[in-house]
Amino acid sequence: MAFELANRLVVGVASSALFDLTESDAYFRENNEEAYRQYQDEHIDDCLLPGVAFPFIQRLLGLNDLRDDDDPLVEVIVLSKNDPSTGLRVLRSVKAHGLKISRAVFTQGQAPYQYIEAFEMSLFLSGNRADVDSATRLGYPAGHVLPSSAVYDKDDPSLRVAFDFDGVLGDDESERVYKTAGDLTKYLEYETENLDRALIPGPLKNLLQDLNLIQGLEATKQKDNPDYEPRLRISLVTARSAPAHERAVRSLAAWGVTVNDAFFLGGIEKSRVLKVMQPHIFFDDQTTHLIPASSYVAGVHIPYGVANEPAITPIPPADYSHPRAEALDIAAEPAQHLSANDPVNQGVKP
Repeated sequence: MAFELANRLVVGVASSALFDLTESDAYFRENNEEAYRQYQDEHIDDCLLPGVAFPFIQRLLGLNDLRDDDDPLVEVIVLSKNDPSTGLRVLRSVKAHGLKISRAVFTQGQAPYQYIEAFEMSLFLSGNRADVDSATRLGYPAGHVLPSSAVYDKDDPSLRVAFDFDGVLGDDESERVYKTAGDLTKYLEYETENLDRALIPGPLKNLLQDLNLIQGLEATKQKDNPDYEPRLRISLVTARSAPAHERAVRSLAAWGVTVNDAFFLGGIEKSRVLKVMQPHIFFDDQTTHLIPASSYVAGVHIPYGVANEPAITPIPPADYSHPRAEALDIAAEPAQHLSANDPVNQGVKP
């Protein structure tokens, strides 16, 4: 009987997001393909160190104890540009870290994001900006994992997930109005006039919906066992403020999703809240909100909507003339999709 993907949260993660591949990637760039293949074979039992998305993935998989082993609540699939041979080290590292991941896709230099829909994924995480951009253009829920030095308590099983609203959970309609009007007063008038009309869902609305499914199971378990402490907590961290906050709240209700906390900051720097909250992952459509919090937050950029359009330049087609081009899911050069003033283009490699 085929393994069904319905009624569970499916996440795709590139090895560049799950593990720290700095050393392996550097070796590939300095040597030829055959030398790289031999290097990986010689180091096959050298466990790769955790990457930026590792704490999120590890805790997410930990929630599988809420359901029977033969019907996992969370399914994580590794999507990698490695070939099956060099990918063996990745899967051995998965096993060494105790991650219950059994499924993987290795595409030898080809972009793996094209399989997001086939696996019904609610999220694809990658350290390759170009892959994430391409997936986003196709309407897939993809996020670019940015560098982070955040450190989390290994003994804490809780999972904290934070979302921006516009361009992440909701579409960019309101943000587009603000940029077009160029006037906060007109924007607030527009939001007030439309507060009863829910926004169209954005790229990560389905992810929130699937996380709510997990929270529902936790609520049931707590009802049966009052001593049980729910592990998953979801927060909304947005630049919206009153009266524009109401449309966000009403949109969430119309979509049938919920959050535990909501921070309507109205221009206060998000990093102030994130430093206290320390979510294991934070999704935002603007790197200007992610870079300042990179020392205590695993930030994921969602390159969707008008916030990412002003300085878009065409991405040249990937050069796959070399069978291992763009080794280990890391882009050779960051895609220049942001303005020159964006911190990601000022010495911070995306």
